[in-house]
Amino acid sequence: MADQDSFTPLSLYHPPGEDLVLTDILFALSDPARLEIVRQIASGALEMAQCHLQNPDAPKSTKSHHMKVLREAGVMRNEPAGRGRLLSLRLEDLDRRFPGLMRAVLAENPG
Repeated sequence: MADQDSFTPLSLYHPPGEDLVLTDILFALSDPARLEIVRQIASGALEMAQCHLQNPDAPKSTKSHHMKVLREAGVMRNEPAGRGRLLSLRLEDLDRRFPGLMRAVLAENPG
């Protein structure tokens, strides 16, 4: 079985869990559009085509950029699934590295 963090032609790079950096994660989550994406996939994996931005007029390149920032920070996985891509949060990796962070980020009424 291939290492889950390895790169194949159909997969994208995902940093190993032990290499996640708090400042990268906080930067990725600091943008309201990216935070909305994270909240959309918090309850379970979602096809990339079903994930939407708050601004429906935003170009596809903007959505792709947000997905890339979240993936490269280690917040989510973006894996091939048939003809599309499946997005999922890396909750186990994030909780292992930064306990309670995502619970606080995803809280309905933080504070």
